Amino acid sequence: MAEKKGKTFAALDVGSFEICMKIYEITKNGGFKQIDHVRHRLALGTDSYVSGKISAGKMEELIRILQEFRAIMKEYRVEEYRAYGTSALRETDNTELLLDQIKNRSGVALTILSNSEQRFLDYKAIAAQGEQFDHVIGKETAIVDIGGGSIQISLFDKDRLITTQSLKLGVLRLHERLNKMQPRSLQVEGLLDEMIGGQLHVFQKIYMKERRVQHLILMDDYLSPKWKAAVPGVSSDRVVSAKRLLEFTESLNGRGEEELSDELEIPEENVSLLKLSAGILKRIILAWGAEEIWAPGATLCDGIAYEYAQDKGLKIAARDFEKDIIASAGTISRRYLGSRKRSAAIEEIALAVFDGLSSTHGMGNRERLLLRLASILHDCGKFINMTNVGECSHAIIMNTEIIGLSHREREMVAYIVKFNHDEFEYYEELGTHTEFEEKDYLVIAKLTAILRIANALDKSQKQKVHSIEACLKEDRLVVTVEAGADLLFEAERFTRHAAFFEEVYGIRPVIRKKG
Repeated sequence: MAEKKGKTFAALDVGSFEICMKIYEITKNGGFKQIDHVRHRLALGTDSYVSGKISAGKMEELIRILQEFRAIMKEYRVEEYRAYGTSALRETDNTELLLDQIKNRSGVALTILSNSEQRFLDYKAIAAQGEQFDHVIGKETAIVDIGGGSIQISLFDKDRLITTQSLKLGVLRLHERLNKMQPRSLQVEGLLDEMIGGQLHVFQKIYMKERRVQHLILMDDYLSPKWKAAVPGVSSDRVVSAKRLLEFTESLNGRGEEELSDELEIPEENVSLLKLSAGILKRIILAWGAEEIWAPGATLCDGIAYEYAQDKGLKIAARDFEKDIIASAGTISRRYLGSRKRSAAIEEIALAVFDGLSSTHGMGNRERLLLRLASILHDCGKFINMTNVGECSHAIIMNTEIIGLSHREREMVAYIVKFNHDEFEYYEELGTHTEFEEKDYLVIAKLTAILRIANALDKSQKQKVHSIEACLKEDRLVVTVEAGADLLFEAERFTRHAAFFEEVYGIRPVIRKKG
């Protein structure tokens, strides 16, 4: 049995291609290091991406693997673990039934990640690399996260997240589509050009325009683990030039799977997946003219451990991930011609009210973030329809991925924005077409009340309010503003929304103008 030196933590990833567990040691000074890595190939995605179900045989194998992982955790005296499922389980028709089976039969409580949550953890895994990440991300860079069901492309410019988009071009998904078509070997490259190239062209046209990407950061389960062994010219810090990488991808076309399996020491059935991952990367390099590729070798498990360390307040490499979430929302707002000045004004007012209510609203930093996002996206629906802003804004937010948010959180933001414009729906009515719990509904109501007040104070869209303070005085929230112009129009809107605010909080908001 392994000698126990400190607290141990296990991260489990039930992926589309394999089941992975890493065990980490949490040291007394707040650091953490990996002490074991266990992997088991199980291609769940080949079932779920085709039929929407996991076969009984693969479910039996999954439960057996998780039972073995439980035994290993016991051997290491693991005190806490986090176990996540990704797209293979997320895209099944009977996800909740499978999760119940897994928990009851293996003892592992599995949580399904939304795509944006999964990619955010992958991003944290890369960020955990420290100085090299900071160096690379400060340039014109794209993170290319290749999974079994999709790939995620996140664009950065001088450390700022520009946009992140998911494309259904995952390795297992492409593999299954090619198997159905049964192309001759000479047809494969042309088919990949058509399947991948079209989507990359649309992405580039919409999101990149004239932007150039010099550096790519690769994260995948197929090529990255064999990066140094497979790709000639990789440096000690796992960086390779685009020229050498393209030479490598071309060399794969003329080599058999048995030969590559022996050389790279991987199962023969994995070779075709490695080739597809390399093929996706090749087409991105050619489309965008990238010069260097860095594959840090990070995995989802590393991101899980990083987030665990963050949640426990451990001393780890710091990055303001909330800034990236806010930047992503800002990009969405600009795409739909939102006013940066107006969003900033509403956000400032809303946060002042939120903070002024801190002793009574019962919400924390996460809810404060949702309010910021709702402020930024408060009228994105005007791009579609000026008279149905609430409904159109809701549709845009629900159909646009915001990295770092769960599906539930994104839906909450969508309804906060919708109810900023439309009649509020109470719990019984909202429950007829959503799956919100009562606590979610209360957050939506509280943040909607704040956003309506903030929106009212800039209803003229002239940013009249220069500074704002909000404080509780007995049964009133006194909102004191400094303004360089008359606020008669804003005061009328403020009064109109004060009744709903009082209904939610039991506190009457009043506006006071300095001087």
